[in-house]
Amino acid sequence: MVPQYVTGRGATTEGIQLFDIATKKYSKMEIANDPKPDWGDPSCPGPIGGALVGHGTSLIKRRGGALAYYVVNHGGRQSIEMFELKKASPWSLIWRGCVPTQAEFNDVAALPDGSFIATHPTILRTPGAQGNIFNGQPSGYVIRWAAGKGETELPGTRGAYPNGVVVDASQRYMYFNIFASREIHKYDLKAQKDVGKVAVDFMPDNLTWTAKKQLLGAGVKGANGECPAGSGQLCIQGFGIAQIDPASMKATTVFDSNGKGAIIGGVSVAFEAGKSIYIGAFQGDRLVRIPR
Repeated sequence: MVPQYVTGRGATTEGIQLFDIATKKYSKMEIANDPKPDWGDPSCPGPIGGALVGHGTSLIKRRGGALAYYVVNHGGRQSIEMFELKKASPWSLIWRGCVPTQAEFNDVAALPDGSFIATHPTILRTPGAQGNIFNGQPSGYVIRWAAGKGETELPGTRGAYPNGVVVDASQRYMYFNIFASREIHKYDLKAQKDVGKVAVDFMPDNLTWTAKKQLLGAGVKGANGECPAGSGQLCIQGFGIAQIDPASMKATTVFDSNGKGAIIGGVSVAFEAGKSIYIGAFQGDRLVRIPR
């Protein structure tokens, strides 16, 4: 996975793909099913199989040493699917459990005790109301899930489309994006309150950690031109990447696509691997690599 492999974080119906940085080749990961009672919720109906439509993901070492890979799923059911990543040649996954939910998640941050934090971007929307995430009204919030307790809304996290989320190594602070407000927030999980934020000049989608424990945020600036319904044409959207110091919450521009042509549309994530940054998207068919 890191630094040899990277995986995308946009929604996909192609299962879980592995990208080998050395060979520049994709491969579909093999998934075995072996549920464990201490992974997920007892209400989980069973393995997701080929119905998986993955979105946000999170990889962490669980207490006991297992590598847990959590995937936001939109296929067949709204859920967090829980896999164990096995170090082998090739890498493989074992499905261990899931947590079903009534409202869709966008991104997830797994925690070592098996719990997780996730964003509900549109849970506050009702039919015919708040249809536009740019109208200034909160559309969703961030939750924490724990076995035996279920989902709990984290106070002070409501905003206009909460999106990407990560937790630091101490598990004290959470960082999450408010997509429509162009903000990245720092949240104290112990005190349960916002303790900082920074504005960026793009709509931040996902967050990742660098080797030096800085945050990378990436997202679109908007669409250039029209995308007629049914045309099959992707909008080419400008995008930005920023590095955020988690202590000071100051943002520094890493890359701005302005004036650089149609590199990639729908940018949703930037991920550091070695001396490069890989850029992924929620639409399109490619990764883009830029020098670090």
